Amino acid sequence: MPELAYSRERSRAAWAQATDFDLLLALKRQDEQALDELIQRKTQPLIQLVQRILGDAEEARDVVQITFFRLWENRDKFDQRWSPNTWIYRIASNLAIDVLRSRKSRERVAEPVRHHLRAVAGEREMGEMSRLAEVEVAGIFRELSEELTEKQRLIFLLREVEGLPSNEVAEIVGCQESTVRNHLFNARKVLRAELVKRYPEYSRRYRQEEAS
Repeated sequence: MPELAYSRERSRAAWAQATDFDLLLALKRQDEQALDELIQRKTQPLIQLVQRILGDAEEARDVVQITFFRLWENRDKFDQRWSPNTWIYRIASNLAIDVLRSRKSRERVAEPVRHHLRAVAGEREMGEMSRLAEVEVAGIFRELSEELTEKQRLIFLLREVEGLPSNEVAEIVGCQESTVRNHLFNARKVLRAELVKRYPEYSRRYRQEEAS
């Protein structure tokens, strides 16, 4: 028994040094310890992403748990041409969108922070927004993001919040890079317009400076 326990510890240590790609290849060989390592690495980032999409921490945890079940169930479908994050994020984001579509009423996206609005409002507008309490900024972002389509919201979060490159976002969402750029442009346009319309006090100074 001591030798067996020692062997398992060595195996865990080895997987801790492995790349995500190696872990997914091991997953295809039905290695459960590789799955355990992926769970350790990816749970928190996935929860953050899914919670931003759904606006609900409990639902986010449920979706992430299902994501790992799907990873295991579909382990043979992993294509070595994909990056690990692309495949994992695609599964998680598709599950999250399914949850959104199943709701009777539209949910608001949670977990916005100041830099979410930087790309929308510009640096000078953000100077005004930075004076707001964090919770107030969060509430504004939740309200504004309701005007986005599901795909606009997902692309905006993946590109602007998660910082993924456009080609990887395109693979996750299942569209062309040009489509990602179009959705991102439209999302920023909608958010900017809603910010000006609903909270003109935060953009008034910006417009005055532009006119001067």
